[in-house]
Amino acid sequence: MQLAMIGLGRMGGNMAERLMRHGHKVVVYDRTPAAAAKYETLGATAVGDLAKVPQAMPGPRVIWIMVPAGDPVDQTIATLVPLLSPGDIIIDGGNSNFHDSIRRGEQLAKSKIEFIDCGTSGGIWGLENGYCLMVGGTTAAVNTCEPIFTALAPENGYAHVGPIGAGHYVKMIHNGIEYGLLQAYAEGYEILHASKIYPGLDLAQIAEVWQHGSVVRSWLNELALTAFQRSASLDEIKGFVADSGEGRWTVQEAIDLDVPAPVITLSLQTRFRSRQADSFGAKVIAALRNEFGGHAVKKS
Repeated sequence: MQLAMIGLGRMGGNMAERLMRHGHKVVVYDRTPAAAAKYETLGATAVGDLAKVPQAMPGPRVIWIMVPAGDPVDQTIATLVPLLSPGDIIIDGGNSNFHDSIRRGEQLAKSKIEFIDCGTSGGIWGLENGYCLMVGGTTAAVNTCEPIFTALAPENGYAHVGPIGAGHYVKMIHNGIEYGLLQAYAEGYEILHASKIYPGLDLAQIAEVWQHGSVVRSWLNELALTAFQRSASLDEIKGFVADSGEGRWTVQEAIDLDVPAPVITLSLQTRFRSRQADSFGAKVIAALRNEFGGHAVKKS
């Protein structure tokens, strides 16, 4: 079937390519013309103006949006809606807040345009391995787009998890869990790296052996192995860890539901700490320890 892919970044471009490999016809648009031109050489139809994307497709249209969450999604939809027809479908495959997805679905329904929120996991490896897709929307809209989902996903890697908003809700929790898993691996490997009794432990070797029969084997640990093989001490990487929103939203949802989520919450807080060159809070603790106990402080 034919669809449009709006946004050809690290994931959107690979998704367009994977769809073409599976025989789908793809219209592509990106703010950077060179990005669209790249996929045009692979067989896509490149459009240089977002407003002209609907014109490049027969109805009913399916338009997949892969742009950053928030205003970029709203702006993209606002540009497209006047050019669409009842029965057309917009899919948001980015990491949008599920509250925004519910709102967008309600607004689009007034124009009789279907909205699907698709939580998408797979990163830069999705082109070859496929993407895990967590889909929210009406049954009719999801069934229409199922050939797209099955082309993008590996076997059993796509599920219609509920009504509009459910896809991004499930993806939000997925990413919250990811925060905790990443933090646990990070702490374990840091302890090994810092060991005084066994200095110089080979982290790549340890990551490799953990991949065979261990209860902590995983794709994330496999990626740690790859990273340690490339650089044993990760000297070239600054310990700055960003967050794209889902961890915060997961923690807020846990608070709203009175569900304790200490691991995910602390993992999020640790990311905030990673962005400080020096922590004023740590300075306060050092100063207080010096005041009440005479404990030595290090001068900056």
